[in-house]
Amino acid sequence: MRIQLRRSTRALLASTAALAAGACTQRAPAPLPSYRPQSRSVTVTTVPLLVKEQRSVFPFLASAFAKGGTLEGKEVYAFSPSTITIVEGDTLHLTLINPEDDVHSFVLPDLAVSLPGNTTTQATYVARRAGIFPITCAVASHLPMMSGQLVVLSANAMAGTSTATASNGSTK
Repeated sequence: MRIQLRRSTRALLASTAALAAGACTQRAPAPLPSYRPQSRSVTVTTVPLLVKEQRSVFPFLASAFAKGGTLEGKEVYAFSPSTITIVEGDTLHLTLINPEDDVHSFVLPDLAVSLPGNTTTQATYVARRAGIFPITCAVASHLPMMSGQLVVLSANAMAGTSTATASNGSTK
């Protein structure tokens, strides 16, 4: 019995040593591929949602824009699209279209672009850090409605994914 136990112990020790030796010689996992910044193009248009010129089309707006009305002295504009998603390190090429007479602006942290009426304006923005950043129009009476957000995804989180999943803009 003792001899049989010694043989079992030796066999167990030998197989444990073989496993340990194999574990030491295994290769480290391959590093994750890193994300390569992309150049993305997005067109943003300023659009009127509720403006005094629509009073004849939508009768309920007459009282809203009248003296004491909820929209007195205001007009409701928006950016379309109002959310832009890119990845940290990406370069965003913006085409900003203001098809109407009213002046607007497109403001991000580190970028402010004036949008005169009836114009198309080009701008470039490099996403230097991940986060969610406000997009606003600097015309006080257009706030808080004329706003949006720039969503900048972490480059580390995007490593190894396809660029098509990272943006609602086109990849060049």
